[in-house]
Amino acid sequence: MRAIVTNRNDSVRAGSPASPPDWKVAMQAAIRDPGELLRRLQLPPDLACSTAAKTFPVFAPLEYIARIVPGDRTDPLLLQVLPLPAETQSTEGFSADPLAEQDYTLAPGLLKKYAGRALLVTTGACAIHCRYCFRREFPYQQSGPPAWDESLARIAADSTIEEVLLSGGDPLTLTDPVLARLVQRLAEIPHVRRLRVHTRLPIVIPQRVNAEFLGWLTGSRLTPIVVVHANHPQEIDDPTAAALKRLRQAGVMLLNQTVLLRGVNDQAEPLIELSRRLIDAGTTPYYLHQLDRVRGTAHFETPPEVGQQLIAAMRAALPGYATPRFVQELPGEPNKTVLA
Repeated sequence: MRAIVTNRNDSVRAGSPASPPDWKVAMQAAIRDPGELLRRLQLPPDLACSTAAKTFPVFAPLEYIARIVPGDRTDPLLLQVLPLPAETQSTEGFSADPLAEQDYTLAPGLLKKYAGRALLVTTGACAIHCRYCFRREFPYQQSGPPAWDESLARIAADSTIEEVLLSGGDPLTLTDPVLARLVQRLAEIPHVRRLRVHTRLPIVIPQRVNAEFLGWLTGSRLTPIVVVHANHPQEIDDPTAAALKRLRQAGVMLLNQTVLLRGVNDQAEPLIELSRRLIDAGTTPYYLHQLDRVRGTAHFETPPEVGQQLIAAMRAALPGYATPRFVQELPGEPNKTVLA
């Protein structure tokens, strides 16, 4: 069983500045070459698959790489960003659009899967390229600010939409003035009541939680909700926990989603510790997701029975509020299917 590092600041760090740079500078400094990633982590260059990296490029910020244990080829954070030969294998049941999102498109980049909610794919850019990403083949060229006018018009015309989700990519890769204008336009639509932001940026580049972000997030009449994405307790180091606490102290409802990944978090110990760290940082463990079956990710899949067993172990060790629901998203269903 893997030992869980209790404080990443006490471990050997693979490379981040002593003083954190502006988040945009951190984005520019992210590692894009799998060979450079492996060199920094003192690992052999043949671990990475160049074919997989060409299909879905590497993008990993230094702040995230600093939490990976050098020399450990099975590090759970490394496995989330390193392109492996398994990604090139064709597996029955895995496809480019496993959730059939194109069937729910109202306008370019605007999806409506569930009652009362609409999802706006704001950008194709991310702060990190997770190898299991279910939107790794999404047609992002149809999304972004040029398409927002049509999307906002469709939201305004549908009085059943009371919550808008900003997703991507990662919406927080857009600048604060751009996002502030978007939120202002959403707030002008009378029937929209809540704003939900789905983002991995506070986890991988915690300095993104700055005053400008908090300003537009909490500055409109819309109730703000932020859903972050952490899969393993190593991702919640001191700077990340501080960023999450800043969001919580600003009055933002803060939730976390985790994807169940073989070799990363498919044991009870890391999931229990992740929940503890999230709760201590003011973040509610919301969902544990069964893997979305996008092609190239079959090596991450675990049987649903494993997730059910893990949830049972979590319930035995944690308060009810610290145990997420184990869910699976299935095309055509009116809501996520609760597995445990």
